[in-house]
Amino acid sequence: MPLSSSNALPGKAGRLLFTCAIGSICTVVICNALHRPTAPSADEDYTPAVSLPQRAAPKTPPAPTRTTESATVDETFSDAAQSLGIDQGTIATLTEAFASNVDMRRDLRKGDTLSVVYDRPQGSATADDPPLAVRLTTGSSSHDVFLYRDPNGETRYYAKDGKSTKPAFSRYPVAFTRVSSDFSLRRFDPVVHRWQSHDGVDLAAPIGTPVHATAQGKVTFVGRQTGYGKVVMLENPPPYSTVYAHLSRFAKGIRTGGTVQRGQVIGYVGETGWATGPHLHYEVHVDDVAMDPLTVDLPGDDRLHGEERQRFAREAEALSAELNG
Repeated sequence: MPLSSSNALPGKAGRLLFTCAIGSICTVVICNALHRPTAPSADEDYTPAVSLPQRAAPKTPPAPTRTTESATVDETFSDAAQSLGIDQGTIATLTEAFASNVDMRRDLRKGDTLSVVYDRPQGSATADDPPLAVRLTTGSSSHDVFLYRDPNGETRYYAKDGKSTKPAFSRYPVAFTRVSSDFSLRRFDPVVHRWQSHDGVDLAAPIGTPVHATAQGKVTFVGRQTGYGKVVMLENPPPYSTVYAHLSRFAKGIRTGGTVQRGQVIGYVGETGWATGPHLHYEVHVDDVAMDPLTVDLPGDDRLHGEERQRFAREAEALSAELNG
């Protein structure tokens, strides 16, 4: 007999499936809707009750934008560099990097140009973004340096041939106001009143101005000598040696046989000995031969080799193309 709706289980939602058997007897199967649904067939529409969140496609970081910018030297290298957004620390590093080729006091002229390559959009460079490449053009000569980060994360500027631009020597031992007397193989000495060589340069500066060792070395003499007055002599990495004369006093701890580091204060400007005014007399000797301190070739710190050299060469070539425009 047919099953009325009153025969369904109370509180259960479902549907009745009637299967007719022998005679008039029917079996009624109640399928509870709370049972787990089966997967829909291909011709059924099925929308899940909850939409699953879609995973966003990974974003590709924007490629660096390299920009070349230039400035004309009006007064100083520092002014031109600052106009390009270069911070003071990097300016000092670049001044040192160019020191073996360009004397900023003597060689730089109004109208020379400074060009830099950044890997940022134009005008967005900050103090934390040193230029990847820098070109200083003085007259008809151009000098390039390129920033390289070694496997240890240290950055340094190198010449295109992979040689470090950080010199083992500083060009100047003191913050001077002017060159009061040049290096000369023959000049008239104003003190002894005769013609003789002047084996160094005289760098005028106020009494008491700190004098720095231009390279690491061993102190071979500290004391007084005729003509030099109070003097410090250093034996630097072969074949170099240096002399610092007419000092007013020596720095604490400077003694014969001791060692000093590049940049260390070794004394203070004075006018002892045969000096006609306060200045530092500075000499550079190569294989015991006096050379002009303002033009002598200064040794670099080191050079890239092997895979580092190859990787640097590829990058320097690309940056050179950027500088060439």
